[in-house]
Amino acid sequence: MTIRAIYENGVLRPTEPIQFPEGTVVDLQVIGEAVDVRALVPPGTDEGLIRLYEILGRRFDSGQQDTAERHNEHQP
Repeated sequence: MTIRAIYENGVLRPTEPIQFPEGTVVDLQVIGEAVDVRALVPPGTDEGLIRLYEILGRRFDSGQQDTAERHNEHQP
């Protein structure tokens, strides 16, 4: 199970509701550090482009084990 959360004021806040009994102990695995995309792009960069960079910067698990297998899928 993967739960996305935001770290705020010393607390991890899930971005979506979760169904755990109160007091449930969980183990966390940090996959990557958050990157402030705005600090990496030139001032005045379009908000849509910044959002695109944020999305592309996320880890994505497609379930596909052999990425080369689908490499040319987008080709006509």
